[in-house]
Amino acid sequence: MNTSGLTRSATTFVTAALLLVAGLTAIGYSAVRLTQPDPVEISLGTAATTVSSSGYTYRRLTDPPGTEVLRPDGARVAVLTDGARTAHLTGRARTFAEPRFTNAKVTHDVYVRLVPQPWQAGAEQQSWFAGWLAAALADPNPDVLATAMQYTYGATPQKGDNGVQIAGDAAFGPLSSGDRDGRAENSDFYDYLGVPWGFPDGVKEKPSPDRLHSLDCSGFIRMVYGYRMGYPLRGTNTQGPGLPRRAYAIADVGPGTVVIPNTGKRPQQLDRLRPGDLVFFYGSPEIDADGADRPTHIEHSGIYLGIDNRGHYRFISSRVGANGPTMGDSGGEATLDGTGHFAAGLRTARRL
Repeated sequence: MNTSGLTRSATTFVTAALLLVAGLTAIGYSAVRLTQPDPVEISLGTAATTVSSSGYTYRRLTDPPGTEVLRPDGARVAVLTDGARTAHLTGRARTFAEPRFTNAKVTHDVYVRLVPQPWQAGAEQQSWFAGWLAAALADPNPDVLATAMQYTYGATPQKGDNGVQIAGDAAFGPLSSGDRDGRAENSDFYDYLGVPWGFPDGVKEKPSPDRLHSLDCSGFIRMVYGYRMGYPLRGTNTQGPGLPRRAYAIADVGPGTVVIPNTGKRPQQLDRLRPGDLVFFYGSPEIDADGADRPTHIEHSGIYLGIDNRGHYRFISSRVGANGPTMGDSGGEATLDGTGHFAAGLRTARRL
């Protein structure tokens, strides 16, 4: 008896049945997908979440107000703070170290860049944002933190297109018997560069030859955020567009968002800080005309780097002890917590 025909018939019947079931399943699945509404807003606690056409999720944050950008898998892409141009982007983990002045290291995956304008709620829906975010995430150039490290001890000199040295080991300032710390302040970014500079507010400055390749604490911030990253700069200490000259003015009337207010006392809310935030310190008693101390007075400034391998909040600043920018502990432990000089003097923080 020839069974091959029966076998083929049975096989054909089974195959057809399977295809029919699969087809019905696919049709049913497609129908379910087509009838599901597109997710527009989801409630997550007190924060509203929206989903964009690119698949990113935008979740509103509080304290301080801002926007968090998430991938479909929930991984954080960026954090943007209302009133500030600072963007905290997620990238490959990296380590910051300065073995000459500390054994501490700071390792994290946060990159600090600037959006074109101060952030506000809903800005992710504006036409510029998607293109900017894609370009910023792929940007191979040094961010704020990497740029700051280019001025520490032994950093390799780098020249710009005009042949002027724009990075490399910076001093704090020239030796000076008239300054209590032994080195003169007032070395701004144009002193480091050795070029004259005209500011939008009308101030014109000429560099001092003895301050070439030198940066004081606020000059360091202005070099990193201003000259290198393109943040507008002012020639005075008054309020207006851009970064003022002195540390106290940046703290008091500078742009951006205050993340830790100045109460005249050592703050406790260090968990509000993100890498790239500007931190400001009370240095020594500042006596008013009536003989009273001003505990809110600011004398020093730096850039917060992140939590180090010892669990401490570490910053980088230009100071006399290391004769220039450092994340190390020469002249005082460079941490915002603990019992050190700078930790005790911390007063306020601002996000540009």
